[in-house]
Amino acid sequence: MFSDAAARGVYPARDRQIVPDSPRDITADLNPEQAAAAAHGDGPLLIIAGAGTGKTRTLVYRVAHLIERGVRPERVLLLTFTRRAAQEMLSRAERLVGANSRKVNGGTFHATAHRLLRRFGESAGLRKDFTIMDQGDSADLVQLSRSQLGYASKSKRFPKKETLHYVYSRHINTGIAVDDIVRDEYPQFVDYLADFGKIFADYTARKQDRNLVDYDDLLLFWALMLEASPELGGRIAALYDHVLVDEYQDTNVLQARILRGMCRTHSNITVVGDDAQSIYSFRGANFRNILGFPAQFPGATIVTLEQNYRSTPPILDVTNTMISRATERFSKNLWTERTGGEPPWLVAAQDEQ
Repeated sequence: MFSDAAARGVYPARDRQIVPDSPRDITADLNPEQAAAAAHGDGPLLIIAGAGTGKTRTLVYRVAHLIERGVRPERVLLLTFTRRAAQEMLSRAERLVGANSRKVNGGTFHATAHRLLRRFGESAGLRKDFTIMDQGDSADLVQLSRSQLGYASKSKRFPKKETLHYVYSRHINTGIAVDDIVRDEYPQFVDYLADFGKIFADYTARKQDRNLVDYDDLLLFWALMLEASPELGGRIAALYDHVLVDEYQDTNVLQARILRGMCRTHSNITVVGDDAQSIYSFRGANFRNILGFPAQFPGATIVTLEQNYRSTPPILDVTNTMISRATERFSKNLWTERTGGEPPWLVAAQDEQ
């Protein structure tokens, strides 16, 4: 099961206090584009951060700048894709502005959803003592539904629990119809489309009867709470004055839906990412979230980070050429002050070994 402590995912407390540097303009440490992003005022902000351009550094300084300018840290929400990323960013922010940064609410989407469901979940039909299933538990419950409905004795070609759970999860996170997922990814199972629906209905009923939620439910119920009523959605959104999101190119449709709901009382959302680095479509990520950000949040400021601190000019030349061939993208041209460097090699191998 998902431990309660881990799921909370808020990292204000640390074992020792980090003393910040003397008062100064913290953006002086940044290049002009990074500084513009960090010092942005209110309103939606999209930071297009090419590889090696200091994405994390810029987001850390953005958090620090908000605190330095007087935004209450407990009203800042920082969403990341790993607990470690949130801890690292808030630790670095503490070096800039001191212990005040400990009050920032930082964590993963799922951990933040868990915390909000404990507080507001009864409005979504959940009892406060609900239990969170991990992926293995969820697949086992799907298998129970599969067996109880008599599908365990079906043809060997009938989808196993792992496939059923994958289809269910993908449907919840992407909004793609179950029929379409099966037709596109598991055409060998199209004859069982009606059976998918029966199993998923039974699986959902069993979760409700036992007061269980799975990882996908955490996000789904968060979205439903935001949309349930203007009063409830407004109460949840009003908890934060600023929402910041790391690796926005890796968000899925459901997460983008949540973020729109969290901005119903304000438009202070900062997202950072790179449309050229979206590699998790197999997990439901949709790079069109980042491409469509200016349309979803009208009046958004776009800051592009192009100065690279990691690679040499020959590597960046190849990178820029490859990126320029993308039909849907934000325009950027990576460059560096470094000199020299060998041209990259293209190596063909028989397999991944």
